[in-house]
Amino acid sequence: MPLPEPRPGLVIRYDYLWSREAAAGRDQGKERPACLVTATNPATSPRFVVILPITHTRPDKDTVGVEIPTRVREALGLDDAPSWVIISEHNVDEWPNGGLVPLPGRPGTFSYGFIPPGLFAQVKAKFLELYEKGRTEGVRR
Repeated sequence: MPLPEPRPGLVIRYDYLWSREAAAGRDQGKERPACLVTATNPATSPRFVVILPITHTRPDKDTVGVEIPTRVREALGLDDAPSWVIISEHNVDEWPNGGLVPLPGRPGTFSYGFIPPGLFAQVKAKFLELYEKGRTEGVRR
C-alpha cells in the first residue's frame, strides 16, 4: 500500500522524538500515533510536515494537549486508553521520512485515518496560538 498523502489531520504511526529526548542527544523516539498538523506545498522538494505526538499521558503543568474523545479513538482504531494530542511540542520532518512505520499488525498501512474536522480545527487553533506565542518546542528531524 502506498504512503498516504500528508494532509492536515492525518494520524500516522511515527517514531516521535520528544524535545527532552533530543536535548539529551537521542535521535530516535518511540513509535506512536501522531497527527500531521500541516504540510508544505506538494511541489516543494523536499516536502516538510509538522507532526504532533499522541500519548496516553495526561498533560501536566509543562504540556498542553487536546483530549481525543472515545468515539474518535474507536473510529481511528486506537486503543481504549484515554489519549491526548500534545500541542506544546512538535517534530518537523521531511515527507516521506524514515520515522514512518506501519501500524501494528497491519504491514504496509501507515495511517489510522483522519481526526474529524471539528476536533482538528481545535487542535490546529491551539497549536498555532502556542506557536505564535513561542510556547511550543520543535525538533527538526
